Amino acid sequence: MTRAVGSGEAQSAAAVLMVRPAHFCANTETAASNFFQHTGTGHEPLLTAAARAEFDTLAAALERAGIEVIVCADSALPPKPDAVFPNNWVSFHADGSAVLYPLLAPSRRAERREQVLEAVGERFRIRRTIDLSEREHEGKYLEGTGSLVLDRVNHLAYACLSPRTHLDALADFAQELDYELVTFEAQDRHGRAIYHTNVMMAVGREFAVVCGASIAEARHREAVQARLQATGHEIIDITLEQMQAFAGNLLELASPGGAVILVSSTAWASLAADQRAALERHGSPLVGAIPQIERHGGGSVRCMVAEVHLPRRLLR
Repeated sequence: MTRAVGSGEAQSAAAVLMVRPAHFCANTETAASNFFQHTGTGHEPLLTAAARAEFDTLAAALERAGIEVIVCADSALPPKPDAVFPNNWVSFHADGSAVLYPLLAPSRRAERREQVLEAVGERFRIRRTIDLSEREHEGKYLEGTGSLVLDRVNHLAYACLSPRTHLDALADFAQELDYELVTFEAQDRHGRAIYHTNVMMAVGREFAVVCGASIAEARHREAVQARLQATGHEIIDITLEQMQAFAGNLLELASPGGAVILVSSTAWASLAADQRAALERHGSPLVGAIPQIERHGGGSVRCMVAEVHLPRRLLR
């Protein structure tokens, strides 16, 4: 077994940050590396209205499930078509760290807003901010918990290398947060690099969803599986087709009633009965319908939430 490092950080968060979009449409700057995204010519006001409706329904469902949701409104200017995916630019950790990440698309960099951090800071204590965004000047990127799938208990960071996930930036994260890296290359059925690790795998407390077929080299696939098994995770393998339906883009959260597994309706429909049963052994599925966000944004429910693991402020 890999030794737990005693970080005091639970795997599953009881609180999340979500950013309600001011503008939403397919981002042409991200389409070159995100093959989950459809860049049709949808009318932006209609897409924005649809995305807001999907967002509001999902946020309300999380709150009903007992998850604390911090909702921040996106600023209207400059337009930020991917603001609904805050987990790519910020992550929050039990030691009080907030990490800011380097993003590939210039249009996304305005998503890093002090007002959002201040809103989180009203309820939770941010003791230090680690800003990795300077790597953008070198063309080296690391897009938060899109690029990183974290085993927070054992301080392991799984990452598939891609145009959005560079080794130098990964090394920065590992050094600052004291994580061990597990890196590999992953591809879709056409041999194209998977843009974010969190579309092909997810790690919960005692389970991991992995698209093993996407990991290009057998030795890397075996290494990932061996590490997950060594840390006590039941592996739920998904197919390339299920990965394309966002079955890997799910997230375990902690509610007063027990574990909640956030998953989209697209992903849930793609899973076989035995895969659903395996997930249900580890938590209660919370199935959210976000078809417009998935289609035009190229991300799913896991991308819409940034887990808040920070220490809570004491009430006076």
